[in-house]
Amino acid sequence: MKSPILGASYVARSVNAADNRMVNLYPEATPDGGKEAAFLNRCPGLEFLQTVGTGPIRALWAHQTNGSDFYVVSGLEVYKLNSMTGTPTLLGTVTGTGPVSIADNGTQIFFACNPDSYIYNEVTDVFAQITDPDFPGAVTVGYLDGYFVFNEPDSQKVWVTSLLDGLSVDPLDFASSEGSPDGLVAIIVDHREAWLFGTDSIEVWYDAGLADFPLTRIQGAFNEIGCVAAFSVAKLDNGLFWLGTDARGQGIVYRANGYTGQRVSTHAIEYAIAQYGDISDAVAYTYQQEGHAFYVLTFPTGNATWVFDVATQAWHERAGWDNGEFTRHRSNCQCNFGGNTIVGDFENGNIYQMTLDVYDDYDEPQKWLRSWRALPSGQNNLKRTAHHSLQLDCESGTGLATGQGDDPQVMLRWSDDGGHTWSNEHWSPMGKIGAYYQRVFWRRLGMTLKLRDRVYEVSGTDPVKVAIMGAELILSPTNA
Repeated sequence: MKSPILGASYVARSVNAADNRMVNLYPEATPDGGKEAAFLNRCPGLEFLQTVGTGPIRALWAHQTNGSDFYVVSGLEVYKLNSMTGTPTLLGTVTGTGPVSIADNGTQIFFACNPDSYIYNEVTDVFAQITDPDFPGAVTVGYLDGYFVFNEPDSQKVWVTSLLDGLSVDPLDFASSEGSPDGLVAIIVDHREAWLFGTDSIEVWYDAGLADFPLTRIQGAFNEIGCVAAFSVAKLDNGLFWLGTDARGQGIVYRANGYTGQRVSTHAIEYAIAQYGDISDAVAYTYQQEGHAFYVLTFPTGNATWVFDVATQAWHERAGWDNGEFTRHRSNCQCNFGGNTIVGDFENGNIYQMTLDVYDDYDEPQKWLRSWRALPSGQNNLKRTAHHSLQLDCESGTGLATGQGDDPQVMLRWSDDGGHTWSNEHWSPMGKIGAYYQRVFWRRLGMTLKLRDRVYEVSGTDPVKVAIMGAELILSPTNA
């Protein structure tokens, strides 16, 4: 029988109900003549590019106009690079320790460091702090019709700079998001509209060309869903994603559907988020790779990273592997430079290219893992079963010529108490290089006990390609 290894990550509050964990794997549908309806693909690895400053990497930004430069905020320093491995040019220093919001108007690049902010002029090659006495500080910043739009820290106020000049601020160029008496958390500009995220609400404004303050509210574009983490807001798939909160609770992930929020997180994701304590420090970035559009949401306090794939509407975990434990993914921020996905390290000054052709995280292994119920939903009749063999239907013969991965292994464990405790590991070879007929097989897997329920788990750390099409289980029912 086919054992249901495919699908999404879903670990419920009770693992007895669902224990379908998926780490560093994501599903891809194969609708046209595929062997199965989908397969599990290994997540991209991190190819080291260079170390920029001392880190951590607080922001990356690719120039929107000429496309020939990108910028790295590393610790308290800002660098400019014109290639992924070129020599970084130090532009200046900034303040703060948290994420940095960046926008550019084609000439000037605005670095919002909460509260201090800075402007780099590409033409004059001058990096300077915004010292206008009327500048109140900025948490997040966007660009709209020649203006930099930003939110003042600890307030309801949204500001604009002077037209095409981020260094100049008029003391009257602000308004308040007063549709709800909550504080303004973040601003993002999408499709020439400024979305103002509060703690309990969202307002959408547009450039009406008004004389005193150019922006005004869009009538009816008000949402009673707020944002709990300023840097969880990100653009993807012609819309916006964010980690929500409102007067009734928090910890749901939304995407914009028109001017309303549509829930995309599952109960399992929301249960995981609820375990992290402080989620206001969550950070997100988005990227696209081979038709998959990913929203990558990291919880620094929770030491975890969750990823939503728009193509399949499925969630999975991304994780580092350190001292025998899964940790948050090393990536902290992202930019697309020359068609390459570049990410920065949350702990040091390293920048990486995130690529599907690399199967480790620079100097650390990338462990992948999938756990799933042995029997399809609704087919467990609570009788014991004898499990004779399990075969993993996967791409074999992907071993390397030398070193770790020359004889790649898949590790199998199982749980007969619903996912609470696990057996020892049982290894099976995945095939040396060119051994395309290698069968990944385990035999004599024993009989289910007590709960008459089994959860299987496969994993691996070898730096080789992994593609899983299915799992075939041979078992015999009993009358007990």
